[in-house]
Amino acid sequence: MIGKYFAERISWITFYIFLHLFIIFVAFLDSAIPLKPILYIVFLSLILFSIFLIFRYKKETFFYKSLEAREDNLDITNIAGPESPFEKIIENSIINQTELLKQSASIGRMTLEQEKDELLSWIHEVKTPLTAMHLMIDRLDDDLLKSHLTYEWLRIHLLLDQQLHQRRMPFIENDLYIENADLEIIIFDEIKTLQSWCIQKGIGFDIQLDVTEVLSDAKWLAFIMRQILTNSIKYSENADITINSYIQDEQTILEVKDSGRGIDPKDLPRIFDKGFTSTTNHRDNAATGMGLYLTKNAAASLLITIDVKSELGVGTIMTLTFPKRNEFVNITSM
Repeated sequence: MIGKYFAERISWITFYIFLHLFIIFVAFLDSAIPLKPILYIVFLSLILFSIFLIFRYKKETFFYKSLEAREDNLDITNIAGPESPFEKIIENSIINQTELLKQSASIGRMTLEQEKDELLSWIHEVKTPLTAMHLMIDRLDDDLLKSHLTYEWLRIHLLLDQQLHQRRMPFIENDLYIENADLEIIIFDEIKTLQSWCIQKGIGFDIQLDVTEVLSDAKWLAFIMRQILTNSIKYSENADITINSYIQDEQTILEVKDSGRGIDPKDLPRIFDKGFTSTTNHRDNAATGMGLYLTKNAAASLLITIDVKSELGVGTIMTLTFPKRNEFVNITSM
């Protein structure tokens, strides 16, 4: 701050020094003016000026130090009171701008909340005819047509479900209910939903659950499994998907292994990034790049760690490591 203060006052200091040098120069040229007394006066003046600068530094920088130390938020209560008319102008400007930003942020939040509610309402409205459509498809006699329509219905269902959870994600803490969730029920329910797609692609399941119960939120855990299974099915063909659960270091581990095309090593660090789609098949316009992003966020809220191992042409292993029971203290106390 000292350097900034002197940089701000450099023109005044320069003018002051120049003025005294000018007085000495005039006294030097004019023999009628005694030089030694002038030098003495200039010396005393410089000492007084230095003391004045030190005193004014503390007084003039107090307001600006409080601005510099202020956190980057809309709280302006910690700003020191202005000491000069210029500082008062700055304070008024900051207060006015902060109020405008608060109003704008409040309006933005209200608009966003309204849009979220409208979209959620729309999604729930769409689910009604979608359910009716599924019942109609089930009554079809043409197995080939039935299979194709069921697949397209499933795609719409999964996209709507993903959009629904995406809108709920910012408020997931308010939606969590930690309980003993049955892994077997969750996994088999998701497989049943994806059954028509699996039959179409010739995909089976090899399931070995040594642990069938975990402490988690059943609804959000089902969403996580849905996204992982959807990815495994999407990139697999005529192969089994293996699902295992076991205990390791007092923690439950759930593995989902497929024999699909695998993930390029350069893509692995980015697969959970928002909007990222594979560089292997970059022209896949159907990919939204949101599934694994939402999965990672939901898992983080449930204290579940997701690890991925993959090899091109061999397959992918998704490993979910569930937290120990005592790690849920913070969540269950909400």
